[in-house]
Amino acid sequence: MKRFYKDVSVQQAEDGWHVVLDGRRIKTAGGRAQVVPTPILAQALATEWACQDEDIDVTTFPLRDLADFAIDVVAADYAQVIDELLPYAETDTLCYRADPEEPLYKRQTETWEPLLAHVEARLGIRFARVSGIVHKAQPNETLARLRQELEGLDVFALAALRMLASLSASLTIALEAIRRGADAEALWKAAELEADWQIELWGEDEEATQRRAGRFDAFTLAMRLAALSRPD
Repeated sequence: MKRFYKDVSVQQAEDGWHVVLDGRRIKTAGGRAQVVPTPILAQALATEWACQDEDIDVTTFPLRDLADFAIDVVAADYAQVIDELLPYAETDTLCYRADPEEPLYKRQTETWEPLLAHVEARLGIRFARVSGIVHKAQPNETLARLRQELEGLDVFALAALRMLASLSASLTIALEAIRRGADAEALWKAAELEADWQIELWGEDEEATQRRAGRFDAFTLAMRLAALSRPD
């Protein structure tokens, strides 16, 4: 696609902030007005447009795509997205450990337990820990409190959380990742702990390394959306 605009700017309106191309506000992929809650997020989206050359590269709009997902998908069915997120708590990676006599168990406990305990203390909940892969239901009170936490998020934070939970297989990691000052490297290390363990044992090929790098890029992108959309 040829670049069809010259000027890129950001405008404020009563409903939020807009990216404007040659005086016209852009729309989402779904045809809705692309309205975002903060000027810093609008400016980041505008930068993606401003950096295009004569030919537009549609693969270089990752933030726009995720913002559009928030507006087109999350806002359109907020309750459904929450229903899709709660199962990540039921099968949260951080709750499923190796048997205590296995070497992996020690590393899981050292890395995962402080993170899980922190989320429990912050939200006033308790997760069931499991040794092995047999599913164990989480307490109803824990799931109810997590639902309450999710229902307090705006559509942009929820869109970020959806991507983070999917990538990490953990709602607790995702919830920590959207908090101010979150450490992307540490959280990703926790999410990839078992994969890293297998690599230490058996090695990793170049293709797998590239896939992991791509997944980490997506993880940090979601964290960035959450940070840029935070009003304070």
